[in-house]
Amino acid sequence: MEWSIQEIAKKAGTTSRTLRHYGELGLLEPSRIGANGYRYYDQAALVRLQRVLLLRELGLSLPAIAEVLEGQRDPAAALRTHLLLLEQERERIGRQIAAVRTTLHKTEKGEELMAEEVFDGFDHTQYEEEVSRRWGRDAYEKGDRWWRSLSAEEKQDFMDRQADIARAFGDAARDGLAADSDEVQAIARRHVEWLSSTTTPTKQYVTGLGRMYVDDPRFTAHYDKYGEGTALLVRDAITVYAERNL
Repeated sequence: MEWSIQEIAKKAGTTSRTLRHYGELGLLEPSRIGANGYRYYDQAALVRLQRVLLLRELGLSLPAIAEVLEGQRDPAAALRTHLLLLEQERERIGRQIAAVRTTLHKTEKGEELMAEEVFDGFDHTQYEEEVSRRWGRDAYEKGDRWWRSLSAEEKQDFMDRQADIARAFGDAARDGLAADSDEVQAIARRHVEWLSSTTTPTKQYVTGLGRMYVDDPRFTAHYDKYGEGTALLVRDAITVYAERNL
């Protein structure tokens, strides 16, 4: 079974022009092109388009999506990853909705609020299992103790520093600066210094983190909101910095 480009565009809530653009970028090739020049898409193409649209909703740029698709040749495995991310996000948003509903109810009734109720769904411990798996339980517990020891002002300062660094990388990406340029390496140094607030950044740790910024759609989306290709630049820049200095 196959569908025309107009049919797919309508069902996917997009446009034929967008689908052709995806084709030009190598993100979504038509299954065949008819004698009339029309593009047709089969089931495999539909699955690939779904992956593209899911990654777009996560905030990834088109170049970043191309890299993700290139690195995930098994569609079923990729879809399982997407499904897990969507389920985690649904659970988190559900907790936030419940927290806001509780806050609204108690505020209207003049009842006492509990911090645990107000901030449910907003805490960083959602990454506990992932951090423990990647770097060990000790790494998570050390980071968790450090984070909880900070005051609200210190936590905000830590996040503001990260945002400033990411913004600088975004500016560099838009200016087309090379990862090994002096300007970008200065930003990479700031990034590694920022990491040293929570751990001792080794070469292996920094390069592994760089790969995760591109391989994990959540991190890619975070960086690419500062400009397309920012996550790729961060990965390459901190990898060069690690090779030279760590």
